[in-house]
Amino acid sequence: MARVCLIRQGFFPLDTRVRREAHALLDAGHEVDVICLRGRDEPRRERLGAITVHRLGLSHQRASSAARYVFQYAAFGVAAALMAGALHFRRRWDVVQVNSLPDVLVFAAAIPKLLGARVLLDLHECMPEFFRVKFGVGGRHPAVRLIASAEQASIRFADRVITCTEQMRDAFVARGAPADKIDVVLNAADEAIFDARRHPPRGSRPPGFTLICHGAIERSYGLDTLVRAAALVRDDIPGLRVRIYGDGTFRPELERLGRELGLGEALQLSDGWAPMEELVDAIASADAGVVAMRRDVFRDLTHCNKMFDYIAMRRPAIVSRTRAVEAYFGESCFALFEAGDERDLARAIMALHDDPRRGEELVRRAAEVSLPYSWAGQRRVYQGVVDSLVRPQDRADRARAWRLAS
Repeated sequence: MARVCLIRQGFFPLDTRVRREAHALLDAGHEVDVICLRGRDEPRRERLGAITVHRLGLSHQRASSAARYVFQYAAFGVAAALMAGALHFRRRWDVVQVNSLPDVLVFAAAIPKLLGARVLLDLHECMPEFFRVKFGVGGRHPAVRLIASAEQASIRFADRVITCTEQMRDAFVARGAPADKIDVVLNAADEAIFDARRHPPRGSRPPGFTLICHGAIERSYGLDTLVRAAALVRDDIPGLRVRIYGDGTFRPELERLGRELGLGEALQLSDGWAPMEELVDAIASADAGVVAMRRDVFRDLTHCNKMFDYIAMRRPAIVSRTRAVEAYFGESCFALFEAGDERDLARAIMALHDDPRRGEELVRRAAEVSLPYSWAGQRRVYQGVVDSLVRPQDRADRARAWRLAS
């Protein structure tokens, strides 16, 4: 058994990947601490089962400028480093895992590392590509080059690295990271939550046809493409409903677009973030899920989590083409369409509506292809990476470091 600390500039247990990782560590017999942001009305310190959560009361808002991003990242990084250093003298963690963004947050583990802890860096995103898309700059921009240098320094500082797709891993390696230092742990659905046995797929009652999309309501997720496509097919699909569960800054624009296109009750947005049980039941009662991400240099490397949720819930998925999606799945698993093209999305919707057996075949094939990508398998990969950092010889090295420090 080891003691492990997870550091994430996000909210726990809301953060899906960190929550899954924390419970995977518990399943492997480890003790778990989490250092994260503090949400409104959340306690600074809390025990959630066997997990101890330490929260930092810092502001965290979606920033509109690079300077604001840097300030928020730096403030959390300094505060997390101070808390990790202080707590380590009591907890004496074997492993400190840091989850990006930002990559340089890994240096918050500096004091534990100096005192013998091993450091695992979980790279959720490719920050150079993220910055390029967010602020509309080219790959040779000085800020992008600086971020790429910081990414590589962060990878060198860590003892091991995990990331979310082979395409992301390839991008890190192409910039100079050692390939044998990086493992891939996919963002698979948590089958304990997205459980088709507890929520059997049933679809909507004829003549209805319901499309569902869930998660953050932001421009990058292409929800305006979905709304425009719905307007193109509403006269051809009786009882069409588009249900969007989530919240975000793009919500007012999406509501305005729905009114402008006269969708009326055909477009239904949840009242903010829905309880998980309600969301899972809504997915089970939908005819298809939609993942309409825009395509760019950043999204070409990543997967959208909701894609795996639809697979787990045995619902056919209509998904925009990206390099990572096509590499892992393809036409046999999803109804693919060109990102940002509402006419091609309308075509995919109509094809699925007109041929229910095609949807059944997509569900069957997606389940087969995704079997090695399930969280049951990915959890073992993750646990194996952590176990590699807490070998007996490593424990002896840490004990010597503590004796020297004291």
